[in-house]
Amino acid sequence: MRLSISRFGLVFLALAFVAGCSVNPVTGEKQLSLIPESQELAIGAEQYVPTQQTQGGRFYIDPELNLYVSEVGKKLAQVSDRPDLPYEFVVLNNSVPNAWALPGGKIAINRGLLTKLDDEAQLASVLGHEIVHAAARHSVQRMQQAQLISLGVAGLGFAVSDNEWAGLIMGGAALGAQLALAQYSQGDELESDHYGINYMKEAGYDPQAAVELQELFLELSEGRDQGFIQGLFATHPPSAKRVTENRELVSKIGAGGYRGADVYQRKLAKLKELQPAYDAHDEALKLASNKDYDAALGKINEAIRILPREAMFYSLRGRIYQQQKEIEKAEADFDKAVSLYPEMFEYQLRNGLNALALNKVDKARNHLTKANEVVPTSIGYLRMGDVAVKQNRRDEAVAYYSQAAKAGGDVGEEAKRKLAAITQ
Repeated sequence: MRLSISRFGLVFLALAFVAGCSVNPVTGEKQLSLIPESQELAIGAEQYVPTQQTQGGRFYIDPELNLYVSEVGKKLAQVSDRPDLPYEFVVLNNSVPNAWALPGGKIAINRGLLTKLDDEAQLASVLGHEIVHAAARHSVQRMQQAQLISLGVAGLGFAVSDNEWAGLIMGGAALGAQLALAQYSQGDELESDHYGINYMKEAGYDPQAAVELQELFLELSEGRDQGFIQGLFATHPPSAKRVTENRELVSKIGAGGYRGADVYQRKLAKLKELQPAYDAHDEALKLASNKDYDAALGKINEAIRILPREAMFYSLRGRIYQQQKEIEKAEADFDKAVSLYPEMFEYQLRNGLNALALNKVDKARNHLTKANEVVPTSIGYLRMGDVAVKQNRRDEAVAYYSQAAKAGGDVGEEAKRKLAAITQ
């Protein structure tokens, strides 16, 4: 059953009258609890895949790396204060160094962060920290705080992300992105550091790795490292206090334990071998953003030569071709991206929008429908309305335009105009 954000608001309103204090399963402290565990698990399960997709999707190129990260995460989850949560771990195809957790133990780490780590103990530090966020219900607490301010969350924003679909994501899919990308409080970060270090020690890892990471992150934040500022630091702000408290805790419980540098480097070997392809992609994206499309095309072609199995590369080349008014060439690349990663909403959406521009109405309808089944977007609904008009499906057009009209900005205004035109 799909849970909409508006339904969450109604549930909170009902529960607010009967809820009392519960005990934090990690700290043992009393806290207000408006969301029962059953709903916590439902939120995480429903939002996990859509949130992954708004952040680049799965890094499907290296299944063994995903398996390795999951194995490390499960070692820590087993010694956590909530070992029975349905934990899942995924590597995302995103160059920005970041990691996040949704309610119910749904955890993700970007390949961009994995390449910055030196060994398995440092990976355990990152995953242990995220496990605490899930086990201590930090995301749920932030949801409750928002609800106590305003129960009307149908318009919950997506502004915390600079993802190009920001503001276009609709319905419940926006909630997961909000939870994943919103900044944690210093108290939540200190709590996750503290118990995450304990989990590391219990699982046999050297907790000194956590101190090293916090020292590095603080140094990078002071040096204004742009990659980390866009990712990890935006959601997990580093501080000298965190470094000090982590160092004090490790001195109490004792350093020493498994580091796993050799194993980690072996598991990262394929990703590091392919890194030039992703560097070329990221450079092509920058060039395209600056409207230097010829140079961008050269860079993305370089990426494709290195790694022809990567759907993301074809999607970007298709976008560049669109800017060069070569939509037939764009069609071939979007078809390729969909064939390599058919579950990814972005590739389905781009293919559908491009097909509509080519007046391939049936193809547009097929891809736009598939995109909105995974991550509903206002632009998807708007163009499905256009398709319905072309196919003389008036009632469907009204329904689609009505959905798109709920969005703000240019998409919402266009939808309202078209809705008015066909209902007069």
